[in-house]
Amino acid sequence: MGTDAPMATATDILTLTQWFSPAFPVGAFAYSHGLEWAIDVGDVANSEQVGVWISDVVQHGAGWNDSLFIGAAYQASTDELGEIDAMSRAFSASAERLKEAYLQGAAFCNVTGEIWGVDLKGLTYPVAVGRAARLQGLPLELTNQVFLQAFVSNLAAVAMRLVPLGQTEGQKLIHALTPLCCTLAESAATATLDDLASSSFVTDIAAMKHETQYSRIFRT
Repeated sequence: MGTDAPMATATDILTLTQWFSPAFPVGAFAYSHGLEWAIDVGDVANSEQVGVWISDVVQHGAGWNDSLFIGAAYQASTDELGEIDAMSRAFSASAERLKEAYLQGAAFCNVTGEIWGVDLKGLTYPVAVGRAARLQGLPLELTNQVFLQAFVSNLAAVAMRLVPLGQTEGQKLIHALTPLCCTLAESAATATLDDLASSSFVTDIAAMKHETQYSRIFRT
């Protein structure tokens, strides 16, 4: 199977919007990737700083790497999935980032298995997404576009609640970062796991500090 279909159907688009909707029970809304800690200590205090934080995570951290794991799982044979999943776990920078990857993965596997009849078990979230997209014949690049925009939207929702940003300001932020989601998805479609890299050290450290934050709403 090729990495992408010639054109997405309406069913493809609606399936992906369902998978990455806040209503899909994977608990993505519960994680802040360290953003809650950064807001709490005053490192992120306005829309511009939120935008920089999110774009760094997406472009230089978990967002980019997750896109590559989605692509690798999409193109992998069944026998190769275990090694890809182990690498996905290894790239989790902290204990709660690892927990996020496998808890969301388990939830995604359970729900998609029940509804779409796909065999997904024991996979981290991005690997499960890539495998499910392959089994459903969904376009890889579109899968990553919608996945990354949902990633951005979840973090923007954290900022809307905690900075706080107004609803309109938060939506402007998501709109401004949408082209980045498209650019990264396009790049990821032709990349491999050799292109894995993470240089968002501040956000990783923030996630680690967040694990022991005295009072918090979100995980990571």
